[in-house]
Amino acid sequence: MADNVGNSDARPDLELEEEFGEDEGTITEQEMAEAEAGCGQTAVAVPMGGGRPLGAPAGHPAGAAGHPGGHPAGVPMERQRHGGARSVGFRPGGGPAAIAYQERTGIKAPRIIAWEITRSCNLSCVHCRAAAEFGHYPGELSLDQIKAVIDDIVTISNPIIILTGGEPLMRPDIWEIVDYCHEQGAMPVIGTNATLITEEIAAKMAEHRIPRISVSIDFPTAEGHDTFRGQPGCFDATVAGIKIAKAHGVGVQINTTVTTRNAHVIEEIHDLAESLNVDAFHIFMLVPTGRGSEILAEELPPKEYEEVLTWAYHRQKTSPLHFKPTDAPHYYRIIRQLAKAEGRKVTREEYGLDAMTRGCLGGITFCFISHVGDIQPCGYFDMQLGNVKEQPFSQIWTESKVFNDLRDYSLLKGKCGACEYKAVCGGCRARALEITGDYLEAEPYCIYEPPAWKGECSLEEAAADVGVSTTSHD
Repeated sequence: MADNVGNSDARPDLELEEEFGEDEGTITEQEMAEAEAGCGQTAVAVPMGGGRPLGAPAGHPAGAAGHPGGHPAGVPMERQRHGGARSVGFRPGGGPAAIAYQERTGIKAPRIIAWEITRSCNLSCVHCRAAAEFGHYPGELSLDQIKAVIDDIVTISNPIIILTGGEPLMRPDIWEIVDYCHEQGAMPVIGTNATLITEEIAAKMAEHRIPRISVSIDFPTAEGHDTFRGQPGCFDATVAGIKIAKAHGVGVQINTTVTTRNAHVIEEIHDLAESLNVDAFHIFMLVPTGRGSEILAEELPPKEYEEVLTWAYHRQKTSPLHFKPTDAPHYYRIIRQLAKAEGRKVTREEYGLDAMTRGCLGGITFCFISHVGDIQPCGYFDMQLGNVKEQPFSQIWTESKVFNDLRDYSLLKGKCGACEYKAVCGGCRARALEITGDYLEAEPYCIYEPPAWKGECSLEEAAADVGVSTTSHD
C-alpha cells in the first residue's frame, strides 16, 4: 500500500516497478487491498482473479480454476502466504498521467480515493464514521460536479475510486458514476452494507463491471450484528446480498470492526466469511470518530488491540481468504517482531506485500472525498483540507500543508518519531488527531516502547537491529 513522497517507506515503489517491469496493468490483489488502511469501513480490495482483463464482463466469481469460493488466483493454495497471490489486472497510479505527475512534482499520485457519493443510509450503525441516517443531505455533489472532479483526478492519476456512503446504492445515478469512472480510466468499486442487493442490483454490478464490493459483518449471528447495525433483520439481508452478488460473479470482501463487543468472536466471524465463500476478510480497528466517538469506551485497550493483531498474524497463515488488518498500522511492526521470534525474515517472497508496505497511508497515496466535496486524508481524519467545489482536487493533493506533513515521517512526534518501525507503521494519524488534537503526535493505542525513545540506542541502531530502513527509497 503505501508509497510516500520523499521519505522512508517499507514498500519502495522502485522495487515494485523493477519486479513488474514496464508491463502496464500488472498488480497484486494485496496491493489493491493495502490502500484500505486509510479508508475506514469502505475499504475494498479489487480482485484480480483468473487474469480477467480490465473491461471484460464479470461473468464468474473471482478465483482460479481449482480454487473454489473465490480464493485468490495465480498461486496454489499450499503456497498461499501473507499477502495473498499475484495476478494480472488494473494498476492504480501506474498510468502515464501519474508517472508524469510524479516527475513534475516529486509527489506520488493518489492510488485509491474513497468517495462518499452520498451520506444517506438505510442503517444507523453505532460506530458509523459519517453518523449517516436515512434522508436527504443538502449540498451533496451533483452528477455533473462528480464528473468534473473525475476529469481533474485523471489528469494526475488513474486510481481506484471506492464509491461509498452512507449507502452508495441509495444514489440513483450510481451507475452513471460507475460508467464515467471506467470511461476516464479509473477503477470503480463499491463499499455497501449489501442489504439492498437484489438480483437486479447484482446483475447491474456485473453489467457495469464492478469487480468487488466490501460488506461489513461485525458478529457471526443476527442478534449481535443487528444490534450493532441498528436494524432488525440486517444480518439476514446482508448475508443474502452477499450470496446474490457472488452468484453474479461479483467479488465480495467482508470487513469487521473489532471492539470489546466482538473481539471474543473474531474467529467465528472469520469462519462465517469462509463459509460464505467470499474472497477476502479484513479486520478493522475502531477509530473513534462520528458515532464511533460515542462508543469510545468499547475501543479495545492497547494490550488487547495487540493481541488481536497477533491473532491475525498467525490466523492468516492458514486462512484461505485474502486476510488483512486495516486501520491497524501497528500490524506491520508486529509481523516483523513475530517473524524475528520465529527466526524468519520478512521478505516479499514469504510475506507478499506485507513485507513492502506501511500502515497509515492517509495523504500519501490515499484520500477521502466527502458527500459535499471536502477532502480529508482518510474518512476518519476529521480535518477538511479543501473542497472540490472551490479548488481542483489535483491542487489540494499537491499543495495541502497537512498532506505534505503526512508525507514526511521525520515530523512524527514522541515515541512514533523515535520508533525504528515508523517507516512500516507510522501510527494512525486519525487516532492521534482525535485523541491528542495533533495529527503528528504519537499513536495513542500503541504499547510498544522504542529503544531509542527510552534512550537505549539511536534510532538508526534500533532500525538496523530489526532490518528496517529509515532512509528514503525515492
